[in-house]
Amino acid sequence: MDRFDVIVIGAGPAGASAAFVAAQAGLRVALIDRRTFPRDKLCGGLVTGRARRHYADIFGHEMPFGPQDRKTTVDFRYRGQPVGIIEDAPALCATMRWDMDAMLCRHALAAGAQNFTGQAVAEIDRDSGTVTLKGGAMLSYGVLIGADGVNSQVARELFGQPFDRARIGFGLEIEADGADVDPAAPIRIDLGAAQWGYGWVFPKRCSTTVGVGGVLARNPEMKRAMSAYCEMLGIDAAEASFKGQFLPFGDFRTVPGQGAVLLAGDAAGLVDPITGEGIGYAMQSGQLAAKAAIAALNDGHPETALTRYRRALRPVHRALRMARLIRPVIFMPALEPGFARAFQRSSSLRRDYLRLMAGEVEYAQILARLVLRLPRLGVMAVRASR
Repeated sequence: MDRFDVIVIGAGPAGASAAFVAAQAGLRVALIDRRTFPRDKLCGGLVTGRARRHYADIFGHEMPFGPQDRKTTVDFRYRGQPVGIIEDAPALCATMRWDMDAMLCRHALAAGAQNFTGQAVAEIDRDSGTVTLKGGAMLSYGVLIGADGVNSQVARELFGQPFDRARIGFGLEIEADGADVDPAAPIRIDLGAAQWGYGWVFPKRCSTTVGVGGVLARNPEMKRAMSAYCEMLGIDAAEASFKGQFLPFGDFRTVPGQGAVLLAGDAAGLVDPITGEGIGYAMQSGQLAAKAAIAALNDGHPETALTRYRRALRPVHRALRMARLIRPVIFMPALEPGFARAFQRSSSLRRDYLRLMAGEVEYAQILARLVLRLPRLGVMAVRASR
């Protein structure tokens, strides 16, 4: 049996960050993923200022982006109609997860994590503290970090199911190329393209990522919504291959693990319920999970890792709770037209949205400002219903 201080399952942003931090601290780390890297991953690939700050804090240097990857113009729409363009937004960086995740995995392996990518997990035995790979190898752990995405095998082992289907989100995407690619085009965000969600167009160097996402229970015809969105954009999606993925969309686990087993990133449901952004929270939670593991192992009590981790996650959970309070004002059908009208009239509201994505403002500040707008939005909703 091969013994490790920390085993990380999942080598995406959360897992790679956790493995890097733990290995940098001198722990013996195994990094497991059923896929080899590079690999495809459904994601808009828009990296916010918040995510870039977490990356720099963890890995010690700025995330590499070329000038052509930085986007400072955002075109907001509501059901296809313009509601405002901001041309000097805080920089958002467009990347392909194929490239970014492979880079993060390389960082973790270079720090000393042992490479078990391309190997699937057959069994997790918490009683013996072991992970058995499908190839037959058995690894033991002091702390196990599950960073294996929304369909997490580790979460299923702990809780019987990886997520609550009644609250989960769902997204569909295509990569448009050829005549549909204009790397200089602005980012486009379409409110109302899906129920309790939105549509997006993220131009990149070689393709344009186009998608729709929202709460699954509110969107029984998501494929139809995606086809309608592509048609509105003038994109022929008949031959395109739709990629689908569940999205936690703010349905986070208040108890992200058990004892010496922790969940990070999408496996813990750490995705913004308004913007859908999860890369920043993934890296941050991976770092916090690794630090909790390091402290628990140094004290000789790996079973205390969850208590330490929950304490560190409190600010993240607080922000997500506030975002869930705000979400109905933006996406509830009765309020949606009023919010879109307010969004069109108020450049400060649009800037707040972008500053939120950039990490320059927090949900507590947004919530305080939104409370002042609620009476006006209510009046708009009543007028729209007549």
